[in-house]
Amino acid sequence: MNNDAGDPVEDEGEPLSAAESLELIALQHERTRRELRVSPARLLGVWAFTWLFGWGLVYLSDERSAALLPGWVAGLVVAVLMAGAIAYSAWHGSKPSRGIRGPSRRIGAMYGWSWGISFAALCLIDIRVTKLLPEGSDLVPLLWSGTSLLLTGALYLAGGMLWQDLRQYFLGGWIIVCGGASVLVGVPGNFLVLSLAGGGGFAVAALVYVVRPRD
Repeated sequence: MNNDAGDPVEDEGEPLSAAESLELIALQHERTRRELRVSPARLLGVWAFTWLFGWGLVYLSDERSAALLPGWVAGLVVAVLMAGAIAYSAWHGSKPSRGIRGPSRRIGAMYGWSWGISFAALCLIDIRVTKLLPEGSDLVPLLWSGTSLLLTGALYLAGGMLWQDLRQYFLGGWIIVCGGASVLVGVPGNFLVLSLAGGGGFAVAALVYVVRPRD
């Protein structure tokens, strides 16, 4: 029998058995899952390094702590690290939605935009408040670090609720605690809190995702 437009499986040889078909489906499912899977551990590790190293340098540059390097050098390093971490986060955040349509893609996009919208508004508010404060006031770094950590923690809490991820939810709570502590200790201790407690929190969260990739 001529089968020019027939079953492609039969054209290539013997048809697959039920067990072989199930195995092929499982392999394709696992391959798709690996391709779409986002590694929170890698992202959290990037932010852990940024906070531990960047804010640690800022603390060590302050004349009231160690003054090991000029303040402008530490500020430049932090700016470069933050820009790199934000760029990586944007790329990382777009990865799981590639090739996906429907509510999941919409929720992910809305959550991603909420970071940009929230931080844009925060910058406008903090810039305005900063102009009202005396030049060189210690209140300026406390304002920026406290509000930034509060907003970051709140967005992690929202992400934890959206995706029912307790690890992300607890990380959000920890970042908020760090934000409050950074304001209480004052300058330059706030930079040490950001480095050790904040960066350490990201590092612990990354380790948890490595040890327990799934809840």
